[in-house]
Amino acid sequence: MTLTPSPPEPLSAPLVVEFPFTRSLGPVQSAFLTGLRERTVLGVRTEDGRTLVPPVEYDPGTAAELRDLVQVGAAGTVTTWAWNPEPRRGQPLATPFAWVLVRLDGADTALLHALDAPGPDAVRTGMRVRIRWAADRGGAITDIACFEPYGGEPDAGEPAPHTGEFDRPVTGIVAEARLDYTYSPGRAQTRYLQGLAERRTVGERCPSCAKVYVPPRGACPTCGVATTDRVEVGPRGTVTTFCIVNIKAKNLDIEVPYVYAHIALDGAGLALHGRIGGIPYDQVRMGLRVEPVWSEDGRYPDHYRPTGEPDADYDTYKELL
Repeated sequence: MTLTPSPPEPLSAPLVVEFPFTRSLGPVQSAFLTGLRERTVLGVRTEDGRTLVPPVEYDPGTAAELRDLVQVGAAGTVTTWAWNPEPRRGQPLATPFAWVLVRLDGADTALLHALDAPGPDAVRTGMRVRIRWAADRGGAITDIACFEPYGGEPDAGEPAPHTGEFDRPVTGIVAEARLDYTYSPGRAQTRYLQGLAERRTVGERCPSCAKVYVPPRGACPTCGVATTDRVEVGPRGTVTTFCIVNIKAKNLDIEVPYVYAHIALDGAGLALHGRIGGIPYDQVRMGLRVEPVWSEDGRYPDHYRPTGEPDADYDTYKELL
């Protein structure tokens, strides 16, 4: 009797891609965000007389520099909307709300924000709304807590000129970019991860071009055919290219400077990423022969270190650069 091996158990894991960065502000954006802190909404006037809110520093049509600031109203009209029944972490409201584009009184463009409404039946295009200011404001778009329904009539007056000058202007912000998701590898990646748990690096060979992909992708991106022939590669390899990292990453317990490299494992048809350790950063070079140093739990190579072998000849890895 022939036994057919059962397929590997599907794997999944929560992953977070996060990249907070500091951004400096020009005079227009600085005035706009500082104004929100002071419960003042500023727009910018274009050469053809339109008022843009949020303001930009260059005309999107002519690329002309814009500096003519004006103050618009804190109430406006909904131009379009979409209901959000399940708010996510970090969104403006914790209860169901509507995303709305609001053209504030005196503005010619619309501002995107949240509208606090009891349900989708309470929202419509053309409805009047006004800003609900946050109790604690520091110079960010979140100084507008949300919009709320408002019964007042549109302001027919012209936007008032504004100098854009405030005490303690906001000159920079930290922009938080974050994506939370659950990753589920396919057949090829699952087997690759299971191999790493056994301190083995396993790729897959394309039956057409014979290139060995590590990590495997389940199909050859060049030939477009499935890759099912499993091939163990390495564990040693060759540094093809590298960079020296001088900026310490958040929550990463590695002292800078350090080297991150492309490493072509012996038998692989392309290079993978890995950190180089066990050698001064300024002695890492192309052609350096390296081997893996596994993590304490043995699930993946923590870094690669020199093997002590002579450097590889350039011709042996030039196609993998």
